[in-house]
Amino acid sequence: MSRTPATASPSSATGTDRSHGRSLVTIALVSALGGLLFGYDTGIISGALPTIADDFGLADAGKELVTSAILVGAILGACLSSRIAERLGRRQAVIWAAAIFSTGAVLAAIAPEVWTLGIARLILGLAVGLASQAVPLYVAELAPPTRRGGLVVTFQLAITLGILAAYLSGYLLSESWRWMFGLGLLPAVALLIGMSALPESPRWLFTHRGPEAARAVLARVRPDSSAVEAELGRLAETAAEAGERGLRALRARWMRPALIAGIGLAVASQVTGINAIIYYAPTILGDSGFGRSAAMLTTVGVGVVNFLMVALGIWLVDRIGRRRLLLVLLPGAVVCLAALAAVFMNGQTPQGGSRWIVVLGVLGYIAFNGGSLSVVVWLAGPEMFPLKVRAVAVGVSTFAVWFVDLIVSLTTLSLTSSLGVSGTFWLYAAINALAFLFVFRCVPETRGRSLEDIEGALRTGTFRAMR
Repeated sequence: MSRTPATASPSSATGTDRSHGRSLVTIALVSALGGLLFGYDTGIISGALPTIADDFGLADAGKELVTSAILVGAILGACLSSRIAERLGRRQAVIWAAAIFSTGAVLAAIAPEVWTLGIARLILGLAVGLASQAVPLYVAELAPPTRRGGLVVTFQLAITLGILAAYLSGYLLSESWRWMFGLGLLPAVALLIGMSALPESPRWLFTHRGPEAARAVLARVRPDSSAVEAELGRLAETAAEAGERGLRALRARWMRPALIAGIGLAVASQVTGINAIIYYAPTILGDSGFGRSAAMLTTVGVGVVNFLMVALGIWLVDRIGRRRLLLVLLPGAVVCLAALAAVFMNGQTPQGGSRWIVVLGVLGYIAFNGGSLSVVVWLAGPEMFPLKVRAVAVGVSTFAVWFVDLIVSLTTLSLTSSLGVSGTFWLYAAINALAFLFVFRCVPETRGRSLEDIEGALRTGTFRAMR
């Protein structure tokens, strides 16, 4: 008696798709805890520093040590990240970051004097630098082309949530800075436990342990076997391409357009002023005649707007594309900064209705810049860089982010002193306009393309033609 071969019903196929989709979302959300810690540990110092300064009797030099140590640590972490991610795996790099976050949180919470606290902040910075390279790289290599943008940008959304949590923690625990730091242990432990149950990147497995190891992971996150085999076939072609690994390989001429685009976006994300505005929003608003409490409340508003715009970016980045998102929103950032510069012209304190222009200008700038460059910056490198040098190239772009962030944080007050508030805003408006031109000229559209297709465009010289 013959039997008709069994076929999957539409409902069972849909159920399988949903199951794989949930797996991807779980991977993105668990690994995004690294972004939450990134945002929390970089943002918590603004609320904790006044009480720390009182407890330890800190002068300006001590305050600068505690504040800047995390940025120095992030630079060092970025330098180490590519070696760890390439040798041990993307997942292991995130696990290392979680362990370092845990160590730093405990040491900061129990620090008996300022030097121990400075070392703890340096350790937290190592974890931040490592997580900011490893998490986007890990998620990008697991995600399918159609969902890669939104899944990777979940990391940036978690950063903004961490910053907002740091602001609220500073407000609620204003007299208990040790608890502020200690609370960071909870997401760090959750990240450590969660990552232990997740799979390794299939692309790292393919190059280090062979096709079968990669196939086993892809079967967990792709809807059917044909999609798995097609992806493995493209991976095999890419892995077979000749080429070196490591920093030396980045000198290849065919790789230059990706390096210019990826590192250029990393630099632009910092020099356009987003962190300077976030760091100094209370000062800017205080100079506009708002009281301290009103200025701090508006700073929470800055965190909320930043979070909402990145959440919107998750939805838009796979629908309208990375390049178009940047080109549509960056002009709005220029207009908002120009409005702020105009209000502060002639060194006058804004009065009456012009004070609300300051509020709207700050929030508008956060919305347009945070919803564009901040959304794309952690996505661009893992997408654009070739497989054999992806870890080291993403490490270089991450180093660029933190190095430029350190320079901006050290020079913002000096710029304000020399150029005035108005001149500083005019400068940032001009830099945002230049960032728009850079995107228009050098940044391609990678939406919906597989990592292997993007690498193929690099090798054939059609990378910048992708629109």
